Amino acid sequence: METLKVLSPYDEGCIGELNLVGAAEIETMLSTAHSLFSDRSCWLPKRDRLSILRKAAELIRERREPLAVQAASEGGKPLFDSLVEIDRAADGVECCVEEIRTSAGNVIPMQIDRNSSAKVAFTQYEPIGVVAAVSAFNHPFNLIVHQVAPAVATGCPVLIKPAASTPLSCKAFIDILKEAGLPEGWAQMVLPEKTELATEMVSDPRVSFFSFIGSSRVGWMLKSKLAPGTRCALEHGGVAPVIVSADADLDDVVERVAKGGFYHAGQVCVSVQRIFCDSQIVDVFSKKLAEAANKLKVGDPTKPNTEVGPLISAKECQRVSDWVEEAVDGGATLEAGGKKISETCYEPTVLVGADKKAKISTSEVFGPVVSIYAYHDIDEAIEEANSLPVSFQAAVFTKNLDVAMHCYQNLDATAVMVNEHTAFRVDWMPFAGARTSGHGVGGIPHTIHEMQTEKMMVWRSNSIN
Repeated sequence: METLKVLSPYDEGCIGELNLVGAAEIETMLSTAHSLFSDRSCWLPKRDRLSILRKAAELIRERREPLAVQAASEGGKPLFDSLVEIDRAADGVECCVEEIRTSAGNVIPMQIDRNSSAKVAFTQYEPIGVVAAVSAFNHPFNLIVHQVAPAVATGCPVLIKPAASTPLSCKAFIDILKEAGLPEGWAQMVLPEKTELATEMVSDPRVSFFSFIGSSRVGWMLKSKLAPGTRCALEHGGVAPVIVSADADLDDVVERVAKGGFYHAGQVCVSVQRIFCDSQIVDVFSKKLAEAANKLKVGDPTKPNTEVGPLISAKECQRVSDWVEEAVDGGATLEAGGKKISETCYEPTVLVGADKKAKISTSEVFGPVVSIYAYHDIDEAIEEANSLPVSFQAAVFTKNLDVAMHCYQNLDATAVMVNEHTAFRVDWMPFAGARTSGHGVGGIPHTIHEMQTEKMMVWRSNSIN
């Protein structure tokens, strides 16, 4: 049987090995999931689902440290941030419990005209069907929770394909669910021998909902292949813009932007990337941000004092290096960083004045690089921020309420943070890319809603007045 070796992105050493599956095994998995959903006598009662999720959250908290070390080892996110990820994952599972406990259907108005007289109507929620999910590497445990736990909560059998670089955290969560009492077949991890098998899985007509987190190229391609009637949610990346007004508290901005830009080596879909700074303060701000970048400790993600870990692979590290080199050759000033530390580690980098057509200005860098651009008029900054086909989270730093509202109303973004970086997220808020950045709405309560259908009953009775 063919196996997948899981390598540490820090030193490229082997940290685990898992079996891959072929077409026959995937067909068995799909058939099992579809049979469970098709036979309503097999459906898991809500009370059982709630019990399983409560126990799963408890187990995650009990195993917080080993789960965080494993996530840091395979994904490269520093241990401090990986511990936060595990805490968020446990809370996210509990969020599923809260949502399922308190959500119900709706009463539909009747008896308001001759046609609706003698009738009452209400709705209840039912699971949509088999869920197929494809996940990303950058939050190897919590992203799996966001895609799998809502399926368990709603009673949907789910097949989850983790990123090939970070499958160990996915396996750990599936194992926790089983230990918590989830019967066989309701949550299955799929590690296909070939990428074409994943495409065949998500496009199978037995799949009712497709959840994808990853690159826009792959996500939109897979969406185009879905069977008729399959719902989907796609979460891609952006080139997150931040506007810094002249009245902003620069020390606060630097602290938050440095976190939002260099957190997990910039490998977050809403990482700070483009910073539009008022020309009156751009020189001071650039120096301060460069000083903050230079102080960050880059290294082994499993060490407690590491602040910036590696990129996921040597190939990605080289790509980031090439983009920075292109920007500098095109006239950008390198204020900090700009060099590879190892095959997979790259210095936190601050660029100023990159060409607006450079890759660093137009495409998601997914690395520890931020680029600063001076502006003279805030509408000029907003226009530049909106100039790309992506749209996700944006931010503005200002003490002026009118400036904040002006940016909120005019930025093309699904969320605008005021005096906070673009990578801010809590797991119960809506989280969605628009335009080429995604489709549908993520965030646990919103995913739960997407994975259900609202089924109506209309009741006629002559006893109703």
